[in-house]
Amino acid sequence: MKNFSIYRSWKGFISPFILGLYLSFTPALASNPLIHKHSLQPLSKISGIITDGKNPLPGVSISIKGKAKSVITSDFNGEYTIEAAPNDTLVASFIGFKTLIIPIDGRKTINIQLREDITSLQEVRVNAGYYSVKESERTGSISKISAAAIEIQPVTNMLATMQGRMAGVSITQTTGIPGGGFEIKIRGQNSIRPGGNAPLYVIDGVPYSSDPIGYNQTSTTFPTVTSPLNSINPDNIESIEVLKDADATSIYGSRGANGVVLVTTKKGKAGKTKFNITASTGSGQVTSFMKLMNTQQYLAMRAKALSNDGITEYQAWDYDINGTWDQNRYTNWQQELLGGTAAISKLQGTISGGSETTQFLFSGNYHTESTVFPGDFLYKLGGAQFSLNHRSEDAKFKMTFSANYTAQDNDQPAFDFTYDARVLPPNAPALYDANGNLNWENGTWDNPLRNLAAKFESKTNDLLANTVLSYEIVSGFVLKSSFGFTDLRHTESRISPSTIYNPSYGIGSAYSGIYLNNTNRSSWIVEPQMNWEKELGKGKFSMLLGGTFQNQSTSHLFQSGTGFSSNSLIYDLASATNVRVKLSDETVYKYQAFFARINYNWQERYIVNLTGRRDGSSRFGPGNQFANFGAVGAAWLFSNETFLKNSSWFSFGKLRASYGTTGNDQIGDYQFLNTYSSSGIPYDGVIGLQPTRLYNPDFGWETNKKLEVALETGFLHDQLFLTGAWYRNRSSNQLVGIPLPGTTGFSALQSNLDATVENTGLEFTLRTLNCSTKNFNWATILNLTLAKNKLLRFPGLESSSYKEQYRINQPLNIQLLYKYKGLDPQTGVYQFADVNNDGKIAFPDDRQTVVDLNPEYFGGLQNQLSYKHWKLDFLFQFVKQKNRNYPMGFAGQMSNQPTKMLNSWQQPGDNGPYQIYTIGYNDAAVTADYLYSESDAAISDASFIRLKNIALSYDLPLSIKNTQCKIILQSQNLLTFTKYEDGDPEFTNYGYLPPLKIITAGIQLTF
Repeated sequence: MKNFSIYRSWKGFISPFILGLYLSFTPALASNPLIHKHSLQPLSKISGIITDGKNPLPGVSISIKGKAKSVITSDFNGEYTIEAAPNDTLVASFIGFKTLIIPIDGRKTINIQLREDITSLQEVRVNAGYYSVKESERTGSISKISAAAIEIQPVTNMLATMQGRMAGVSITQTTGIPGGGFEIKIRGQNSIRPGGNAPLYVIDGVPYSSDPIGYNQTSTTFPTVTSPLNSINPDNIESIEVLKDADATSIYGSRGANGVVLVTTKKGKAGKTKFNITASTGSGQVTSFMKLMNTQQYLAMRAKALSNDGITEYQAWDYDINGTWDQNRYTNWQQELLGGTAAISKLQGTISGGSETTQFLFSGNYHTESTVFPGDFLYKLGGAQFSLNHRSEDAKFKMTFSANYTAQDNDQPAFDFTYDARVLPPNAPALYDANGNLNWENGTWDNPLRNLAAKFESKTNDLLANTVLSYEIVSGFVLKSSFGFTDLRHTESRISPSTIYNPSYGIGSAYSGIYLNNTNRSSWIVEPQMNWEKELGKGKFSMLLGGTFQNQSTSHLFQSGTGFSSNSLIYDLASATNVRVKLSDETVYKYQAFFARINYNWQERYIVNLTGRRDGSSRFGPGNQFANFGAVGAAWLFSNETFLKNSSWFSFGKLRASYGTTGNDQIGDYQFLNTYSSSGIPYDGVIGLQPTRLYNPDFGWETNKKLEVALETGFLHDQLFLTGAWYRNRSSNQLVGIPLPGTTGFSALQSNLDATVENTGLEFTLRTLNCSTKNFNWATILNLTLAKNKLLRFPGLESSSYKEQYRINQPLNIQLLYKYKGLDPQTGVYQFADVNNDGKIAFPDDRQTVVDLNPEYFGGLQNQLSYKHWKLDFLFQFVKQKNRNYPMGFAGQMSNQPTKMLNSWQQPGDNGPYQIYTIGYNDAAVTADYLYSESDAAISDASFIRLKNIALSYDLPLSIKNTQCKIILQSQNLLTFTKYEDGDPEFTNYGYLPPLKIITAGIQLTF
């Protein structure tokens, strides 16, 4: 039986009626031009190329505005094709670039140029070492600079590119000599040991040892021995990330206590084969000189000093004032010895390209730099890089291979001329005689150019290679393994030929000498890993498990030879009469670990990140070789909460915190063992052994507990973005050498010291987009760090050998100095506080005034401007600090002095401020001058603001397709503003060449 339905009958009745109405109104609809324009418009193919102004951009999303299903992406050549109506509007979007809306206006070909958008960088992924994470979702503290900031700096050391650009990262250049080093501290000094504060460097996933490769008898031209970090070519770097807090560093366990520096080198990109050639040339000069006395001022000082000491007749050795030397002669020795111009040149070439599945990059570079010193000295740096990326068609299998090779050849004088340039009398003789030979002026002076014959030479060859293989077994489950290898070969020599002495002394080649250093270091590492990602509930779950197996071998051979039949044989050690082996050793460092990470992200609002690592190191004795480290990090993206998600002015907000532990095993190899070394001295025809270290199997890991809380906020679509962080790091169980009495035969015993060092600080980063139009863009980035360091506890400090070096609740980098009271107006001699009231000024009881030499705050202010084809980028670095004045010795001796010493005491009643002149006969004044150099009066404000970097470029508007040409002008250390009077304020050890002011011009061609 069929059921009757009113609904079905009604529908069957009304359908023909609606159809009839539609047919009857069709002519009317057809005659409506507005409706016809939007619904019956014919479609046509629109095509073009998408670039960033220089390079094609693959993977850019192109859609038609208002049509969600019309999205296509550009191919590996940046080309796209889409069907659209003549009056439709295209929308082009890509992570890290501004979304562009382009009306078609009937065009068939539309080439699109995207501009970088710093306000969208929250979507960019940052490298966290074993994994990557979106900027907006990271729970740890990671600072980053990219190739865009690195390429505009005319420097050769990776650390130089980071100066003033990262909050919490303090970097100081130690010398301006090519091939010199830098000192880096990430969130302060954690270890009492000076050599225990270096961060871990990881290049393309391979740990890179930063342990010095120099020898103090050969690297005399530098304030510190040679560092291997000059082998890392900044031009090959794609990005540098610095991991700072426990959440970011604890996955590196024992090696993350002082932070981790991750270096990612450039890789090939899909697209047509591209050639890039960059050539530049420039010059470098010393940033500033001390203001020293001229001849008239100097001679007046010398005459007054002789008078003050009761000398009525000039002595035979007073050549500067007794008429032996020309008293009308004036030489600016700073300009003569340090005022040269270093010639700098660089050539870089790159070939890159590939398909969607395989990409490659090959590059080569060559850099030369001379010196500001007299003579022909040259630093040469060259290298090659190769990178290959491949993935299977189904994207399950992936392979990455990279190799970097660097060769350095450094030829420098063995001694820095800075000291001579400051102390030589201004009327000292000419450097050369009439015949062009070194002028010894009848034996009345030691010609400073004698040291040109004492040369330092070094050669370094460094290879670093890495391969990463991965395979996605099922969706979200990936097996991966990384294989790394490093090989470094370093040789250096310093010669001291007899020609550095006055020929009248009759010293021959039998007194010539050479010092040699051969250091080799190689390592391999294997790191298998497992990654799993899955949607769980309303969130995303990810897990990482892995292991590390590493082996590093290092060998040192330090030798010296003296006594040669001829100076022409000085580089042939076999020709030396006396040959000594200073050190010959080989060490092996073995390291293994297992690590894990668990991360859960719930609705992109609440994120928890757990990391852990179990480390094993061969540097500790049985029972202490393994230790556990871990951290927890959490973040709340409160801008994704319902009450803020649609805010028109508040675009991003994240509160994050972390706590955890990291470790430190930077103590050297075999420190727990009782070791022996060859004495090098024959006894009864046999070379014996001598003990070098006492056995101590009980010392273990140094531990650093890190706590951080941070707030990240963005306003007006992140056009104003502010990050503020507070941190506290406490490093305990300090690994140090505890001094022993001399009767033991050993100077120290390696052990753990029950002391705790605390670093606290505030870090701020402000990023603003000040203006953004079609032709003009202006962005500003400010970073500021306020840091405090102190020795929190040290049981037994008062009775230890460190009692005159450290103080509880004071920084590690303090100076214990005498307290300066002023000048005695009657005697003209400096006065100091007698702390213990014993009637005399003596060490250590009266040397108790604490002066902190740590920076009070530091940071940088960067501006990026672009107008059409022009780009301007400049960075001001600023540091608030104190530092030592340059010690020049007592005024009045045969040595030049700063012009400020003209304001010295002349007669009873004068207030100076500087004390009486003396040639050395006034014992009270000589002693007072020494005490003055070790007092708080010798500390002054060394704060500075420096125009660290400025770069101007212009893209030539060429009509040649796929060809760009850029004119580049760059400068480093161009201007410095400071109250410091004794030269450049940036130094760790005085008496060495300061950083150079560098200006270069170049051209970059891409086709």
